Amino acid sequence: MQSHQEWMVIGIICASLVQIFITVESFRIDDKITSLPGQPQVSFQQFSGYISVDEKQNRALFYYFVEAESQPGSKPLVLWLNGGPGCSSVASAFLEHGPFKVRGDNLVRNEYNWNKEANMLYLESPVGVGFSYESFYTHVNDEITEANMLYLESPAGVGFSYSANESFYAHVNDEITARDNLIFLQRWFAKYPEYRDRDFFIAGASYAGHYVPQLAHLIIQSNLKINLKGIAVGNPLLDFSIDLNWPYEYYWSHGLISDDIYQLVTKVCNGSAQIMRGIINQEGSQSACIAVTSQIKELTDTIDPFDVTGDICPSPHAEKKELVCGEGITEKYLNRKDVQKALHAKLVGFKEWGFCQDIKVLQYDMTNLEIPTIGVLGSLVKSGIRAFVYSGDQDSRIPFTGSRTLVDKLAKELGLKTTVPYRVWFEGKQVGGWTQVYGETQLSFAIIRGASHTAPTTQPARSFSLFKAFLAGEPLPNA
Repeated sequence: MQSHQEWMVIGIICASLVQIFITVESFRIDDKITSLPGQPQVSFQQFSGYISVDEKQNRALFYYFVEAESQPGSKPLVLWLNGGPGCSSVASAFLEHGPFKVRGDNLVRNEYNWNKEANMLYLESPVGVGFSYESFYTHVNDEITEANMLYLESPAGVGFSYSANESFYAHVNDEITARDNLIFLQRWFAKYPEYRDRDFFIAGASYAGHYVPQLAHLIIQSNLKINLKGIAVGNPLLDFSIDLNWPYEYYWSHGLISDDIYQLVTKVCNGSAQIMRGIINQEGSQSACIAVTSQIKELTDTIDPFDVTGDICPSPHAEKKELVCGEGITEKYLNRKDVQKALHAKLVGFKEWGFCQDIKVLQYDMTNLEIPTIGVLGSLVKSGIRAFVYSGDQDSRIPFTGSRTLVDKLAKELGLKTTVPYRVWFEGKQVGGWTQVYGETQLSFAIIRGASHTAPTTQPARSFSLFKAFLAGEPLPNA
């Protein structure tokens, strides 16, 4: 029989648990989105707001979280990180694979939204990106959650992420970004504890070839109770010296430059070194290299390097305007005061939200571009984390050729045998692209036919098929 003192202790514990539940629930209610301006009616829930990652420096990251359309309690959580560095993940939600796309002043349902398969979390990161900033406090415990889609604007200075300490924007690098993202996850899971045991995946594109594997590696090193199952990176920067030496061959093979120019540029230029000198404003380029790259720039200046076969904005075809001018339309929508109010977003340190942050605001340490992350990806595979690398074949900025070479080389180094030889894959009755799998889907590579640097923008159906296969840990369909 329980003593009076024991019943008192039980009562105190129960009261404390109720108070914790009420506190966590109140945080969530504060972040719940009632409805976005111009939004069609939906049955799933949306949340957005800020989570502090450094109270001393007053840094906070902005997130947009979309629960799965159906059965969110049984579906995984996917964290999406956009690249740049300095580009917004929330932009990916509204331009690529979120539940809505902007049409005029309103939103329409996205037929191929990824929250059909997962709970999606979009994070504006690092501080200085999107709506993320540094003068907001969220007092929650350092814990972790489960599997739905979350779009995170990171680092501070990107999107709505911010920092009250403007000098911080000049000192952001990969290490700070990974650390802030990990702290964000700990505190986000404390806010949404029902996701703690869910299968968790991290995905991203472009410079997220750094963000995604670095964050995954930090999760494993920290021994935090996060049920990380896999990562996916699209058109990723994995090895600067490889990835940035392929564009010239890509231009030549697609008929954008002549044989003579291609032979000359490969003879007199080291592509990646030339690009880095331009990034960090160093002198020392050979005059012959400068001359030929100037010719190439003139020949390719009127196309979109991220989508070489696509129209540029404004398109001469009215029916394509929403697609090719999507960035401007989305930017206008997210800068509306009623939209920012609905998102619980603030502009701190800059006047408007941008798809990619002005380098005058976010001065990322660009020498970090030269840090190879293909080895980090390899260490994740060794740890039992599935890795999927995919590429849109119309991207000349980080062409599929470099990614394919790096993945194949990594498989050999890891001793992984090819289990699905290089073959075509299908989306419906059409060729979706080409793929190769190593080990028991431990390492996979795929090309998305007709896709740009941001594959879901130009090939939403094919990208959605790839996303489903990635979550399921299955090879892409061969019929």
